[in-house]
Amino acid sequence: MSHPHPELPLPPELPAHGLRVVALGGLGEVGRNMAVLEYQGKLLVIDCGVLFPEDHQPGVDLILPDFEYIADRMDDVEAIVLTHGHEDHIGAVPYLLRLRRDIPIVGSRLTLAFVEAKLKEHRIKPVTRVVTEGETVQLGAFGCEFVAVNHSIPDALAVAVTTGAGTVLHTGDFKMDQLPLDGRITDLRAFARLGEKGVDLFMVDSTNAEVPGFVTNEVEIGPVLDNVFAQAEKRIVVASFSSHVHRVQQVLNAAHAHGRKVALVGRSMVRNMGIAAELGYLDVPPGVLIDLKKAGDLPDDRIVYMSTGSQGEPMAALSRMANGDHRVQVGHGDTVILASSLIPGNENSVFRVINGLTRLGARVVHSGNAKVHVSGHASAGELLYCYNVLRPRNVMPVHGEVRHLVANAALAVRTGVPADRVVLAEDGVVVDLVDGKASVVGAVPCGYVFVDGSTVGEVTENELKDRRTLGEEGFVSVFAVVDTATGKVLAGPQILARGMAEGDAVFEEIQPDVVRALEDAIAGGATDTYQLQQVMRRVIGQWVNRRLRRRPMIVPVVVEA
Repeated sequence: MSHPHPELPLPPELPAHGLRVVALGGLGEVGRNMAVLEYQGKLLVIDCGVLFPEDHQPGVDLILPDFEYIADRMDDVEAIVLTHGHEDHIGAVPYLLRLRRDIPIVGSRLTLAFVEAKLKEHRIKPVTRVVTEGETVQLGAFGCEFVAVNHSIPDALAVAVTTGAGTVLHTGDFKMDQLPLDGRITDLRAFARLGEKGVDLFMVDSTNAEVPGFVTNEVEIGPVLDNVFAQAEKRIVVASFSSHVHRVQQVLNAAHAHGRKVALVGRSMVRNMGIAAELGYLDVPPGVLIDLKKAGDLPDDRIVYMSTGSQGEPMAALSRMANGDHRVQVGHGDTVILASSLIPGNENSVFRVINGLTRLGARVVHSGNAKVHVSGHASAGELLYCYNVLRPRNVMPVHGEVRHLVANAALAVRTGVPADRVVLAEDGVVVDLVDGKASVVGAVPCGYVFVDGSTVGEVTENELKDRRTLGEEGFVSVFAVVDTATGKVLAGPQILARGMAEGDAVFEEIQPDVVRALEDAIAGGATDTYQLQQVMRRVIGQWVNRRLRRRPMIVPVVVEA
């Protein structure tokens, strides 16, 4: 198997008859999926999603793919092809369109409806093209055939991209549920037909490659929800992704069966389910949905809140309920259902929410203690089927952490794909398909791009480190007035601490040492205030580390009289 090297050089020029693939996100992580295909000087983008921040990234709202690789080639982009409507595949589209607003966006009806609603908030009117399974379109240099795949959202598509260099089949996110709620299964007949014609590079979802067997069918969730609803004494809160139409459908059905009304909670939940209902993807039983403002008028045993926040996001509705600062006040006897899988990296946040809700007296039902969710990603048994049906010439695992990619690669080798034709890449690694062989040829710069409020890309890792220091170690400010002519400290040092258990009085013992260090520095010829500030920083930093066992952020200020 071909592994990326941490010191890969910049890639050479792409051969005229070759196809280049560069992932700008989604490899080595679960989120911000984005792949760029290049052929004869033209580019095709497949998916453009976001990654949600973890605890060690304070203040960050979203993490985008790094567009630098294509930023000065936007006129070469033929289209953005979207496989489905989850945030980790469409969330960064508005930010890419800021670079060029008229890039055609190609996807299924529901996917484009979700994207258009998102773009409306960014005041961007997109150029879109709706496609359906079985349809083939020519997007400049790229022939694209769309194949139905089953996922945890309706209207998901795989895309087979054909060029003179060969055919690439990108699955997007998929599984092989044989009893899906909407009756739309992964089209293995189309996979087989493509396999007969020849798939030169198979880019395949890796998220569940470590999980043996097959994913449980979605229909098995309905009876479990029905049973939980039957046992619930008071209010029910169900948390899910705001785009999980199938799960919301099951909640609506269970609520209707048990005489309950459903109120949607969270702006994205209200928006997406409104779109899904309008387009016919969500079948709302008559009279079941009510406005959140009217929900409080109903008895506790007659209401269900369908909420966002299943991943413990700090500002999402469920987290705020757990903290007691949401209009829906969870209490003793209420039932909370977390109807989604746990995305790697979110464990601490989710368990914090579960503990908060439990402390309030709620019964919390989640995938760890009940079958209230099934994954939307193919397990190892399903991936083996795909490899055997397709018999691809080369394989490039996508969508997953490194362990998922490695596990998927091992499955490919077990089915007979030669090990030297299984390419393991990470974000920024350049893979060229030339003369039927895929191989790593280099790498391009590809970092995290942070969205913080209205700023994009301005927050750096160093600034995040400062934020972590402020949150974990505290803050110390030091102020002094000096006379460099006499070499004396005229005022201070005044030392103030924040975010530390110790009071300001503890710093009195270090003040004489700071005065002495400043006067010695001036006597030694240091007259620049920056030099003197560094002297104060060093003296106080060493003392705080030795005496208090802390490494706070220290901000020294020296004023010359």
